Amino acid sequence: MASILTKKPKKTKLKELKTIGQQLLSSRAHINNLPILLTFISPSSPPQHVLESLLSLQSFFTTVLPDLPPSSSSMKRQRFDDSAKEDPEFIYRTWLRSKFDEFITLLIEVLVSTDTEEALREIVLDSYMEFVKLGNGGRFYSAIYHKLLRIIVQSPTPVEFLSELLASKYFKYIDVRYFTFISMEKLAKTLDAKDVPDDDKAVRGVGDSGSQSRESMELPIHNIYYIISHIPPQEGIDGKFEYEMWSGSGFLSKEEHDKKELSKLQKAEGKELKTEKQNNDVLSPAAIAKKMKLKFTKAWISFLRLPIPIDVYKEVLTTLHQAVIPHLSNPIILCDFLTRSYDIGGVVSVMALSSLFILMTQHGLEYPNFYEKLYALLAPSIFMAKHRAKFFQLLDSCLKSPLLPAYLAAAFAKKLSRLALFVPPSGALVIIALIHNLLRRHPSINCLVHQEDSDETPKGNSKAEGIVNKAYDSGSGTDISHKRPGIDHFNNEESNIIKSNAMRSSLWEIDTLRSHYCPPVSRFVLSLQNDLTVRSKTTEMDIKDFSSGSYATIFGDEIRRRVKQVPLAFYRATPTSLFSESEFAGWTFKYEEESKENDSRNKDLSIGNTSEENDVSIKRKRIEYP
Repeated sequence: MASILTKKPKKTKLKELKTIGQQLLSSRAHINNLPILLTFISPSSPPQHVLESLLSLQSFFTTVLPDLPPSSSSMKRQRFDDSAKEDPEFIYRTWLRSKFDEFITLLIEVLVSTDTEEALREIVLDSYMEFVKLGNGGRFYSAIYHKLLRIIVQSPTPVEFLSELLASKYFKYIDVRYFTFISMEKLAKTLDAKDVPDDDKAVRGVGDSGSQSRESMELPIHNIYYIISHIPPQEGIDGKFEYEMWSGSGFLSKEEHDKKELSKLQKAEGKELKTEKQNNDVLSPAAIAKKMKLKFTKAWISFLRLPIPIDVYKEVLTTLHQAVIPHLSNPIILCDFLTRSYDIGGVVSVMALSSLFILMTQHGLEYPNFYEKLYALLAPSIFMAKHRAKFFQLLDSCLKSPLLPAYLAAAFAKKLSRLALFVPPSGALVIIALIHNLLRRHPSINCLVHQEDSDETPKGNSKAEGIVNKAYDSGSGTDISHKRPGIDHFNNEESNIIKSNAMRSSLWEIDTLRSHYCPPVSRFVLSLQNDLTVRSKTTEMDIKDFSSGSYATIFGDEIRRRVKQVPLAFYRATPTSLFSESEFAGWTFKYEEESKENDSRNKDLSIGNTSEENDVSIKRKRIEYP
């Protein structure tokens, strides 16, 4: 045995390692083999040695773990008598507890190491989760599970495989999801505390160190988002609540576990109290669903308070309305986050529009400047954005209400028609469909289809239009453009919808699309010639059919389109030139003769011909080439 103890881990044979493990499991007399086996749990050890040591140590600690005292951190909170501290059995179990804590730390090192093989990492994770399942007296061992998640999140190197493995194998259990939400909330709050506000940076004098700390936080934030976004919702595919648990009673918290133990004692004494009934209510699926939703909400809100990198920020906004809002206990708490995102502008505002629209239509959120911000998003760049299809569908939904004032609907119609002059053909098709729906829903703006300059107010103008015109006149001062014919009164650069003066303009930009170079656009614009005020004879356009168009889709539609008449050209003889003389009567194409005449003319000019001769030669050339 002495020779085995003095050997290095790498030089120990696998057969000797098996003997050490068998001796440890057979008798307490070989307890000193425990530290030897722990030395092989290392990323630098051969995988076979790590696996053999892991099997022996797992079998050993599984049997003795229920009798071990709490960890050293928990023991500091508890008080023990002097007699208990001097008890040899208590000292022995305390030593075993310290070795178990060391064993857990070594397992985590193997898991997060980049040198560990994927197959071995999966086996080590399974063994670790077995201790999470059984290591706390049959209840979920949340302490060592939180330690694992903390190491994964704070790892300086990417650990995507470990996160994927954890999500694919264990996130289907409800208690694992429950304690994962708790851990993510704690870790997010820890990172949020490290993020020093800008006001405090000047006082504390950290300066540039703040930006360095944010850069160091990017990887932990990525890890938190990956874990929290891969946790499946509480409901299954068929809408039923999934109640599969990893640990038998792991969902109970410490207080609830104490109540349950107390109720068991009272029930054993023949006393029936309300605590037992309350305990049963806690374990009901409805109560668990409520608790899960609360933990889900706290975890996501804590994460959204972090300084999220821009790539993660866009990904969050893309999936927030589908993966997060339906499962929050109170979705209205996202209003601050979404309104800040919507105020940023550009692509970020487009991504935040989906979630903000859900809060406004389904949860009663009031956002006074919503349409002003939506109007500001209408720019040529939006027609090339990645998420333009969803944006156009939401834009059409936001303008669907018949209660919208006429000046607002007119401003959007005029803004879209002006964009039709700058966008690609696929964007022009979307614009025509949107304006078609606007004219059909709001008859009061049909005057924009053909409106001539006049001093009289059009018949279709409403009272709101007169207020807008009055506000425009008062704000423009001595503006004489409305008195000059052929002037568009619409101010495309005005951000205030009321002052844009769209009701005095007309959709002349749409009329120019009749001569568009793209045949689908010129054909589709003819649909606006119908009287859209007659709702019984017209239907709304489905924006989904046009929102995802591009050059490729238009080209594909034209190829698949059947053409009735095809122009053909036949030649009896193979042409020798691009143009024939019969096509250009009175013109000749004799390059050699022309070059000779030019050379002789230049020589005559050099000798000193008179101006009359030059005039004659020029006149002759004009006669020859009329």
